[in-house]
Amino acid sequence: MIALRKFWILLIFSGLNLVAFAQNGHGEHPVNPSGQPAHPAGPAEEHPEATGQESHPAGHADPCGHSVRIEPEFNAGENAVHHIADANAIHLAGDTYLHLPCILYAPGHGWTLTSTAAFHPHHHGNGTRSKDGYVLLHGNIMRLENPAFAQGAFEISDYTHEDTTLDGKSKTLYHAVIEGQCEPLQAKSTFDGGIMGGGITNFYDFSITRNVFTMLLTALLLFLVFRSAASAAVRRQGQAPKGLQNFIEPFVTFIRDEVAKPSIGPKYEKYLPYLLAVFFFILGLNLIGQIPFFPGSANVTGNISVTMVLAVITFLITNLSANKHYWSHTLWMPGVPALLKILIITPIEVLGLFLKPFTLLLRLFANITAGHIVILSFVSLIFIFGDAGRSTNGSVAGIVASIPLSLFMMTLELLVAFLQAYIFTMLSAVYFGSAVEEAHH
Repeated sequence: MIALRKFWILLIFSGLNLVAFAQNGHGEHPVNPSGQPAHPAGPAEEHPEATGQESHPAGHADPCGHSVRIEPEFNAGENAVHHIADANAIHLAGDTYLHLPCILYAPGHGWTLTSTAAFHPHHHGNGTRSKDGYVLLHGNIMRLENPAFAQGAFEISDYTHEDTTLDGKSKTLYHAVIEGQCEPLQAKSTFDGGIMGGGITNFYDFSITRNVFTMLLTALLLFLVFRSAASAAVRRQGQAPKGLQNFIEPFVTFIRDEVAKPSIGPKYEKYLPYLLAVFFFILGLNLIGQIPFFPGSANVTGNISVTMVLAVITFLITNLSANKHYWSHTLWMPGVPALLKILIITPIEVLGLFLKPFTLLLRLFANITAGHIVILSFVSLIFIFGDAGRSTNGSVAGIVASIPLSLFMMTLELLVAFLQAYIFTMLSAVYFGSAVEEAHH
């Protein structure tokens, strides 16, 4: 421990020295009359013809906003959130994408079945063509409000964005530039009607997204793994397990003997299939999300919709399995004055029925999301210290500082992947046990 403490103290002081070194290497930037540093134009701004499309000079704003091809100042927070968000296409490298099926519905216009290849995506997942009124912007499908573009394909020369305030809330409006005209775009409708920041718009997206693809892939891999382990167990019955069977069986035994039996009691076998399924499913998603390249990097359990569904399943199993003893102590606790039950205890117990799954979904979502954001923030040190490529010394300092920190966080994330799968399974078993527990006499 002493050696480890000395290592981290040395690492911190080295990082501070590197920051100072990076700041000295930045040099002076010319300042424009507004007082803001004036940086030289990037390659895309100096040679707009290199993009193959018409471009806008840096800082230029169209009537409908700023071009998305003009790179803004590097923002570590926005960059991290963008990389952990879901998308309709999986970025492989450069302008190469793994195209996924798109299942779209617009009231009054019916269904559209296509794939992201129809949008001809390029840099940052921006499509250069519309398809039946739909476009691809930053890897996500949006829809043109103008009904004139609801059928057929149209070339898109650019996209723009504009920050505004609507109903007291800050919002970013997007437009597609088609034939020189700015056409407003709308995002997909969300199931919550706006409670979590979305809303009801002019279309619904039922597509196979990156997160859905990762869940299907994880389910397929788990099926193949358990099918192989089960076949080996039947084939080698009475013999010591080996290979994949030997790797899987300790996890199964642990969930059965250390989670299900102590928490649920004699009726544990009824719930064991779900506990094993949810443990390995969450663990598989967490581990595949650790891979920084295809087929990994998807932040599935860091998506609150996914953790919400898992928590709802636990909630339903708990309350549908609950016996008379459970409900009597929840709704009308014996031995307590009626007035106290009506005013305090029963409302708290009913609220607790919903708080339990809420904390279950929030814990898994927050821990996985936080880990991904921290790792991406450490990687962002390269661009922060290097002033987005303008300081070589700063970039080197950022690389030296970010690599050990990122490796440490990835190791910690590996531990969290197992820990969060175990915690979700353990708490689910505890809830099941409290629901089926018999009265003590």
